[in-house]
Amino acid sequence: MKKVIIVDDEAPARLLIKEFLEDYEDLVLLAECNNGVDAVKTINSFKPDLIFLDIQMPGLSGFEVLRHLEEMPQIIFSTAYDQYAFKAFEVHAVDYLLKPFKRERFDEAIQQVMNKSAGYLSQIQTLVDNLHEQETYLTNILVSFRNKLINIPTDQIIWVQAEGNYAKLITVDGAHLSSYGITKLAQKMNPQQFIRVHRSAMINIHCVKEVYTYPSSYEVVMNNQDVVKVSRSYLDNIRKLIV
Repeated sequence: MKKVIIVDDEAPARLLIKEFLEDYEDLVLLAECNNGVDAVKTINSFKPDLIFLDIQMPGLSGFEVLRHLEEMPQIIFSTAYDQYAFKAFEVHAVDYLLKPFKRERFDEAIQQVMNKSAGYLSQIQTLVDNLHEQETYLTNILVSFRNKLINIPTDQIIWVQAEGNYAKLITVDGAHLSSYGITKLAQKMNPQQFIRVHRSAMINIHCVKEVYTYPSSYEVVMNNQDVVKVSRSYLDNIRKLIV
């Protein structure tokens, strides 16, 4: 049996989750909170196994709530904003529900909860503690695809191209659009693996096939045969790789 708390400032959203939870006898709802401050007090008091957590709320955001918890429960984020998916993955949320979601999508999230072991939860706590203490880089990225989020290991990203305020991830399996811009994305990626070569391009150095050198510029050929131009202001990033 798992103890559950719902944290959301919107009453209709809390009501919907309560309705869907009625189908699960092993999930017992202990309390509801409509702001981040009350959420911290309630969660630390009841020590739930699972929380449904909104992100944008009065008092404290969902991520700020997590930083004040004494023990880390399983987390299912429930929000209308997909741009927080990166951070949700960093704190190892079980799932990320985009509002409005239907019962089928809710059931998928609950199945993820049921599949997690106590050992996994212990691992989550350790990883979250580490996030508070030191900077970490993404090893996986969640991107929107139709009505869901798909998981992309960063090792599968060949290069990244700016698309206005977004970024196109060119991977071994095709292209995906990230809601983050390339500058923000570059801050999240390991600089030992991903380097900027242009204000609108970033490459995975592990996926470089060859580099063509010219008097004042370079062109990088990636493993998928894409050619990425290196602008003059980023030439040093390539030169540092030459030994």
